[in-house]
Amino acid sequence: MAQHNAFYAQSGGVTAVINASACGVIEACRRHDDKIGKVYAGHNGIIGALTEDLIDVSQESDETIAALRHTPGGAFGSCRYKLKDIETHRAQYERLIEVFKAHDIRYFFYNGGGDSADTCLKVSQLSEKLGYPLTAIHVPKTVDNDLPITDNSPGFGSVAKYIATSTLETSLDIASMCATSTKVFVLEVMGRHAGWIAAAGALAGEGEGEPPHLVIFPEVAFDRKAVMARVEEAVKHYGYCVIVVSEGARYEDGTFLADSGNTDAFGHRQLGGVAPTLAGMVKQDLGYKYHWAVADYLQRAARHLASKTDVDQAYAVGEKAVELAVAGENAMMPTIDRVSDTPYAWEIGAAPLSEIANREKFMPKDFIREDGFGITEACRRYLSPLIQGEDFPPFDNGLPRVARLKLERVERKLPVFTL
Repeated sequence: MAQHNAFYAQSGGVTAVINASACGVIEACRRHDDKIGKVYAGHNGIIGALTEDLIDVSQESDETIAALRHTPGGAFGSCRYKLKDIETHRAQYERLIEVFKAHDIRYFFYNGGGDSADTCLKVSQLSEKLGYPLTAIHVPKTVDNDLPITDNSPGFGSVAKYIATSTLETSLDIASMCATSTKVFVLEVMGRHAGWIAAAGALAGEGEGEPPHLVIFPEVAFDRKAVMARVEEAVKHYGYCVIVVSEGARYEDGTFLADSGNTDAFGHRQLGGVAPTLAGMVKQDLGYKYHWAVADYLQRAARHLASKTDVDQAYAVGEKAVELAVAGENAMMPTIDRVSDTPYAWEIGAAPLSEIANREKFMPKDFIREDGFGITEACRRYLSPLIQGEDFPPFDNGLPRVARLKLERVERKLPVFTL
């Protein structure tokens, strides 16, 4: 059977485990060397394909590829670059096919969230129209946990573990100092439209009065008066108040608490920091001394505290993507299917991209407490298994050991293309 080459690229915000998916894809491709020849990676995601900036992954040793499993960030470079509408900017998509033809690429693996699922679907559709035999498989990834159909998204479990741990540890700090110092601590977490990460902070405490005392979700309209009343109540009863707030917290009319007025490359509103905004309200309305923190990139880069469940699932979806491709499946995405909560069990399935692209999964109503400031037991049952298990990286001189790639480029064959 003839061999053809494969293309792999990373898209959007990276995670602690996206390279575990890369490892799964590459190792599976090497096992299927009867069908797959070389694996090329796009430097800086889909931009690497458009500009023909390809990395020859075959130059990397098995040991280096295996080390990707415990390396955070995006090993081949990621990007926030959304392809234009296929009808009005067909040239971009045709350029992709030209590059794939020039390098005999017949397998396309795109590792990302909702926007990359849409890109993967469009590339599949255009290749069919142009008569080029390309198998396109989307590899799921997003810390936001907002991809539909799949039970959870690779990358989320590790962020959830980091945020739950950080909430627990900082709560102990605040509790020990609240008599004479800080009364209110605000932790800002990622989550533009969906409050999954904020919900994970609630795993830090279960009993009455255990922090966090408030969780603020994008799905629940922000009511300043109600929030301040709850903060004041917590300080009076427990001596302090810990708040976990999603960056996407918004008012009833949909306005973000911290809208900076700008948009990113995907057209999303740029958010300017809800933690200092909320802390300022606390100071203004209640006069309490406060501290705030923005977890920012720390939460998605913390491979040293990754969930083993998440690492295993990230690898498994990468591996499954290749299995689907060599089996002749197209325009599909591997999914994580929950078999049971207790004991926690999961398996890898698959779903068509037509049911995934441009759709978001929000927190269900029965996962948010009736008062809107915490999670229900149903949510706890869902979240808890995702943060289970430790998968520490090897350490050298006290620091995590990471993969060091050669990143050797493939010789260009086509004219320069301007984005």
